[in-house]
Amino acid sequence: MAYLFGSIPFGLLLTRAAGLGDIRAVGSGNIGATNVLRTGNKGLAAATLVLDAGKAAIAVLVARTLLNDPNIPVGGVAALPLYLAAIAAFLGHCFPVWLNFKGGKGVAVMIGALLALSWPVALIFCAVWLLIALTRKMSSLAALTAAATAPIFAYVVVDEWLAAAVSVLAILVFFQHRSNIARLLAGTEPKIGSGKKAS
Repeated sequence: MAYLFGSIPFGLLLTRAAGLGDIRAVGSGNIGATNVLRTGNKGLAAATLVLDAGKAAIAVLVARTLLNDPNIPVGGVAALPLYLAAIAAFLGHCFPVWLNFKGGKGVAVMIGALLALSWPVALIFCAVWLLIALTRKMSSLAALTAAATAPIFAYVVVDEWLAAAVSVLAILVFFQHRSNIARLLAGTEPKIGSGKKAS
């Protein structure tokens, strides 16, 4: 169920509804908020960000509800079903069955999952992203840095179980950004607002 929540391609649905065509034919070709922003419609990009984050948060909250225990603490093995729901939603977003398993890169979904699991860790993730984005002007570098440091903060704020779950999400973020990593190493990654296309 969490996978199906995550697989809803809000970026694709919103851009089509707005008459902007297929978002997969724009920029990097993925369905996430960053690529939606390349259409020039900031409102749609913001809506995609919120909805993509929301579907992961809802997946975790539904899992909590189905367990018939709204007081399950985050941390420890008892929260494992919640962590699995977060990971499944992430996989749904990145590899949606409806789109031949070619989806987004998962940053917004990771934020939503973290908000539902541990909002302090989510806020730290966002703070790290903003810091790098503002100083280095690279969205991909900001996402990778935030993802790489998130397990550390998850361990400090909660425990090793959440850190392990967040590590899985971070590894998936890095996998989805593999082309960006190659360009970062080559010094060819476009900066925010440069208007260059990326894949």
